[in-house]
Amino acid sequence: MTKSLTTTNHDRDIAGLKYVYPVISRRAGGLSIGINFNPNNACNWRCIYCQVPNLQAGNAPALDFALLEQELGFFLDYVKNGDFFEQFNVEINHRVIKDIAISGNGEPSSVKDFDKAIQLIGEIATAADVLPSSNFVLISNGSLLHQASSQAGLMALARYNGELWFKLDSATEAGRKLINNTGQSQQKLIEHLKIATGLCNTKLQTCMLHFQQAWSDSEKQAYLDLLKELREKEINLQQIMLYSIARQSFQPEAIELVRMEPAEMDAFAADIKALGYDVSVSY
Repeated sequence: MTKSLTTTNHDRDIAGLKYVYPVISRRAGGLSIGINFNPNNACNWRCIYCQVPNLQAGNAPALDFALLEQELGFFLDYVKNGDFFEQFNVEINHRVIKDIAISGNGEPSSVKDFDKAIQLIGEIATAADVLPSSNFVLISNGSLLHQASSQAGLMALARYNGELWFKLDSATEAGRKLINNTGQSQQKLIEHLKIATGLCNTKLQTCMLHFQQAWSDSEKQAYLDLLKELREKEINLQQIMLYSIARQSFQPEAIELVRMEPAEMDAFAADIKALGYDVSVSY
């Protein structure tokens, strides 16, 4: 049966590789070549909207650098010079590599030698003439930015003009406990945002949905207040990226999650824009 890539199909195994997988990204607006450092489905957070089946608590396993190099080199050549787009029935307007995105099935910065992995991907993509014309993105919850390897990884990303998409689904400790099942303190959040923005271009990536008290009026106000505080502290974000759920969660709360309506997201985006921030919205 012919496989098709769509914005609702982010199957990590669709290309039959361990570390590399293609997706059609709503936010990127085309083909995103994903890198998965967490094939063991392990993460230090448990977000209620997470689409990873059999998610477990933990870190990424040791990385096979030789296999990563082989897979990424092969796949970039396949997309650029092979029949990838035809085989996977990619729509004509999506037949361009928009970015290489380190994301996957858990927190990518938990992998050992994270900085070396970033450097290797940058070298391979540059040699394949994918960078710098495409974007280089790290999608992370930012929780490990106190570690030297994570900071070195961001510096390597910056050398390739890459950017960090820093997950922030609530501006309050209670909200992050509810949505992300993390005990991250407000102080740590702000410290890590300061580190991130000091090392690399950083965007906030925020999932908006309805679940219990998530995204109540008070939660929205707390988010706006945090953005004001970050401005006052000269913690400069490149953009605020709002989106809602589009694919099936495999977490116990899945049945209770409600997609946020575009009108509500647009109204909140307008409030953020009024503070002077650049905002994008993906429904």
